[in-house]
Amino acid sequence: MPKPCLLLQLRPETAAADDEYRAILRIAGLDADEVVRVQMDRGFPEIALDEFAAVIVGGGPSNVGNPEERKYDYQRRFEPKLRKVLSEVVERDFPYLGACYGLSILADVLGGRVSDERYGEKTGAQTIELTDLARADPLVHDLPQTFRAFAGHKEACQGTPPGAVLLARSANCPVQMIRVGEHVYATQFHPELDGDGLAVRIEIYRHAGYFDPEEADALTELGHRESVPVPGEILRRFTTRYLR
Repeated sequence: MPKPCLLLQLRPETAAADDEYRAILRIAGLDADEVVRVQMDRGFPEIALDEFAAVIVGGGPSNVGNPEERKYDYQRRFEPKLRKVLSEVVERDFPYLGACYGLSILADVLGGRVSDERYGEKTGAQTIELTDLARADPLVHDLPQTFRAFAGHKEACQGTPPGAVLLARSANCPVQMIRVGEHVYATQFHPELDGDGLAVRIEIYRHAGYFDPEEADALTELGHRESVPVPGEILRRFTTRYLR
């Protein structure tokens, strides 16, 4: 039997975590028995990478660049364990796809600088541009040079992390997608999000500081008007490549 994908989540809000999980299954075309789901805010078991075909780390309200005293209690518990797993992922060039926080924690493990100094993006669609180096990448080489994707983050990589290849950028955020080695990927944007998923997160995180709460309804409406097929294609290609 093929090995499953390990999904590591860090959203303590049940509705947000469940919607992210369902979206990844739907967009990636995976069945529930192909994914082992771990909600890291509820506990972090021992992880043996050899039991899995790939690892996905999603986003959430935790910020890697925050000082320890500003981090959530659950974040302080799971983050050292997650760093250990990602150190092994990088060392072994193990298939990995991180999104938003999943990029930040990877960059941190690589020795990159992640902070809320610059390059945060308000929740909504951004225009992503592939770099020249993306033309040789098997996951994205034949995708459109520019495409729309949903993002929303307070912190960001302040530069391409050491040892990483920059695959995509946006006007307001210079690091939107990277690759490390041959099989380790991460995006600042959310490859699992469509307009419906964005609406769920806007409502849940209305007062979390990602945007002015009075803008929530307008942002939801704008999200439903967007066409964002390319990010989902990246997620599908990743899971097809490593799970099929």
